[in-house]
Amino acid sequence: QVQLVESGGGLVQPGGSLRLSCVASGIIFSNYRMGWYRRAPGKERELVATITSGGSTNYAGSMKGRITISRDDAKNTVYLQMDSLKPEDTAVYYCNALFTRSYWGQGTQVTVSS
Repeated sequence: QVQLVESGGGLVQPGGSLRLSCVASGIIFSNYRMGWYRRAPGKERELVATITSGGSTNYAGSMKGRITISRDDAKNTVYLQMDSLKPEDTAVYYCNALFTRSYWGQGTQVTVSS
């Protein structure tokens, strides 16, 4: 059974930082391209960042320049470091694993508010 479990979300003030984690089980993690997506209230899910099995990264959208995606294959974990957070970053953040199939986590809420 494949599981992706996100953690690290919460309430943070504008300008603050959060580090999201996603632990995968039931897959050969090192084979998978890992990604972070988000869905803001009233909007569609959008790509935030991806990292390939070889470690190549891609950043998309308005968070570019404020985020870093990384992975630790020994821990089956992908991270998303988010800095200089803005209220418009408020969303549910989802972890994705993509290889021959695509898997999703349940999401973790990030709220940026004073």
